[in-house]
Amino acid sequence: MADMNMMGKITFYEDRNFMGRSYECMNDMSDMSSYMSRCHSCRVERGCFMVYNRTNYMGNQYFMRRGEYADYMSMFNWSDCIRSCRMIPMHRGSYRMRIYERENFGGQMHEMMDDCDNIMDRYRMNNCMSCNVMDGHWLMYEQPNYRGRMWYMRPGEYRNFHQMMGGMGGMGGMGNMYECMNDMSDMSSYMSRCHSCRVERGCFMVYDRTNYMGNQYFMRRGEYADYMSMFGWSDSIRSCRMIPMHRGSYRMRIYERENFGGQMHEMMDDCDNIMDRYRMNNCMSCNVMEGNWLMYEQPNYRGRMWYMRPGEYRNFNQMMGGMGGMGGMGNMRFMSMRRIMDSFY
Repeated sequence: MADMNMMGKITFYEDRNFMGRSYECMNDMSDMSSYMSRCHSCRVERGCFMVYNRTNYMGNQYFMRRGEYADYMSMFNWSDCIRSCRMIPMHRGSYRMRIYERENFGGQMHEMMDDCDNIMDRYRMNNCMSCNVMDGHWLMYEQPNYRGRMWYMRPGEYRNFHQMMGGMGGMGGMGNMYECMNDMSDMSSYMSRCHSCRVERGCFMVYDRTNYMGNQYFMRRGEYADYMSMFGWSDSIRSCRMIPMHRGSYRMRIYERENFGGQMHEMMDDCDNIMDRYRMNNCMSCNVMEGNWLMYEQPNYRGRMWYMRPGEYRNFNQMMGGMGGMGGMGNMRFMSMRRIMDSFY
């Protein structure tokens, strides 16, 4: 931000393309409604500003430098217009900030004097939950490479991002986030709802009921901005299991009937259709001896799935019927199986 002008100036317009009534601002403004009822375009003539879609510098925020923003709502993907703004003063000296892995300056600490496009790559930090800005003005982003939602940090101590952003109500859920690195049997202890998630490392099985019950879905590394639509779920994640990496061989015996009865076949690799390969109409029990597996109700790894870790599974009907609310899954049969391989991680 070293190229900021000393005095900032931004002009807001009621309508898109700089039409309608306008208001010129050269300082912080906590509530735009005192001057205009709506704002759909703006022009930054000098300096840099942070704009917010809530009053009192709350909600989603966006950094604006010199330029024209004829339809910023489409550009920022906002559903509401600017309600407040801060002028960012020019800073000509050095830049210095300490970032911390945990709240209240706990965990790993790293002092920064320049930009960082990915704290995981540079510092092996999974999270940054507090910071102390000592010199200069900074922008912090939720995603690597300066992407995603942003936050303006001026000199000061920021002890708890969760509380700070949670109080901002309108950060699109950013304020109420929970990081998990192990099994979690009941998410309600940490948050009342969950509509998006990001897997940064490893693989997880997520469930729409507590205690690892209900419908389940396999998640590998990636972003799930609206997983309920993606999975066809009507309820959000309520529990999850971390799937440990397995580097050895894979071995599972599948049986045609309950309690290891009927045909038996030993598998050491994926099978996209047990009917085609083994002439089995049903798989009603199994013994997983090595590795972690996914079993699917339809051929070609389609339909609802089930995570199988090493152990004996004597009766799928009883096991799944006892899961309560599986949407008829108690009568489900498995028709294809896949190993959870190293490559998934």
